[in-house]
Amino acid sequence: MNLGYFTMPLHPPRRNYVETLREDREAILLADRLGYSEAYVGEHVTDVAESVTSCAAFLASLIHDTKTIKLGTGTLNLPNGHPAQLAATVSMLDNMLEGRFIVGISPGGLPSDWEVFENMDKNRAGMFVECINHMIAIWTGDPPYNLKGEFWNISTEKTMIPDIGQGIIPKPFQKPHPPIVVTAVEPFSRGLTEAAKRGWDPISANFLLPQWVASHWPKYVEGCEAVGRKPEPANWRVAKTVFVADDEATARRYAFGDDSPYRFYYQQLFFKLKRAGRINLFKPSKDTPDEQVTLDTVVDSLVIAGTPEQVAEQLLAFRETTGDFGTLLYCGIDWVDARLARRSMELMALKVMPALNRAIGERKAA
Repeated sequence: MNLGYFTMPLHPPRRNYVETLREDREAILLADRLGYSEAYVGEHVTDVAESVTSCAAFLASLIHDTKTIKLGTGTLNLPNGHPAQLAATVSMLDNMLEGRFIVGISPGGLPSDWEVFENMDKNRAGMFVECINHMIAIWTGDPPYNLKGEFWNISTEKTMIPDIGQGIIPKPFQKPHPPIVVTAVEPFSRGLTEAAKRGWDPISANFLLPQWVASHWPKYVEGCEAVGRKPEPANWRVAKTVFVADDEATARRYAFGDDSPYRFYYQQLFFKLKRAGRINLFKPSKDTPDEQVTLDTVVDSLVIAGTPEQVAEQLLAFRETTGDFGTLLYCGIDWVDARLARRSMELMALKVMPALNRAIGERKAA
């Protein structure tokens, strides 16, 4: 199993913006030095807590200071942009990274972004599909383009001058385009089936209970089998909220205490998802009464914390519920204590993953 990194990111709104951007960047530079295989960064335009407004711009700042880690958008919220601009941005990033790039896409889930981009009452699912279709057509087709749709029409027929390069959008470095991933945030996600049919791969969100993460694999298999594609667990990425410390007392305090950044993270998500009528994501069953879902139950159910040995055991148990997957995405959290945050990432790479992979190997051999 590989170790990757995923951050939304999410910080207390009172924190200095320059500092949080620097912190988010430092975390990925550390992940690169520690051998994390890939890193994804989310974006929201209208949320000062989730403060990366352009994941593409943020990733560009990392290109020349990282060596081996693959960088991914987590995600490009397609209805909020224009397919020609998005296709061109992806092509540029892919060329700058010389193939160390993965495209994460989604319809976007933040209501205030919907409002500011005037698509709150539009068919965002339809916009999402049309946008990625246009992007792929640009990557794989030839100018001057002649793309017609319900939401966007794209052409450079009137202004193209091929001899000087005018009217031509650059192609990606990877052919026909970079790998595409989608984030699954609902149990039994039907979107995963459609994504798998198109050759795209899943990322299961870190705020889903283990049994709901497990529901994603059959949906992915369904889509693969529909088009004669072999479903490979190696292509499944699962995000998990993890904290590792040298001693159990520190792990418990930092992960579950009143001032815990992990508690703050889930307090934000719990409030937003409950307000959006999506508290079902935190329920162990659909029959669980709403009042039984509290911040304490959410944090206790979704955060894995402890010493390296304890975390490895908990992740092994988590994997027993979900089934085999190829990459575990360690979730970035606000650095209330930068020393502990860095140490957690180090212990995860140097202690937890080797122990976890040894245990997985032994179980397969048994």
